[in-house]
Amino acid sequence: MSPATVKDILDSFKDGPILYIPGAMTPTEVLNAHALGAKIVKIYPVTVLGGEQYIRALKSPFRDIPMVASQGITMDSVELYISMGASAVVLSDAIFNKSAMSIRDFGVIKKLAGLAALKGAAAVERWL
Repeated sequence: MSPATVKDILDSFKDGPILYIPGAMTPTEVLNAHALGAKIVKIYPVTVLGGEQYIRALKSPFRDIPMVASQGITMDSVELYISMGASAVVLSDAIFNKSAMSIRDFGVIKKLAGLAALKGAAAVERWL
C-alpha cells in the first residue's frame, strides 16, 4: 500500500499473489490507478478531502472500483465509511495508539485490533 500510484510497482505485482494497493486523491488518479490494473485503490488522505462524503462522491462515477479509505479514520466511523461505499478502511492510527506504543503496551494494541476487526466485520456484513 502506498500514498500514490507507482506504475513500476503496480506492473510488478498486478498478476502475482501480492496485492499492491496504490493511493489516489483525485478522481483522475483513481481512474488512472484502476486503468493501470489496480484491484483496489487507496483514497488518501481521505479525512482532509471530506471523509466519508468524499468516498460517496467518488463511488458515484466509479461504482466498480473498490476503494479503501485511509488516514485519520476512527473506530466509530468504520461503518459510515463502509456504508458510503468504501470496501475497506485503514485504522492504523486507531489501532496503534500513540500512548500505548510509547510504553510498549501491546495488550492495549491487541484489544484495539480485536475491536477494529469486530467493527469492520459487522460493517461489511451489514452493508456489503
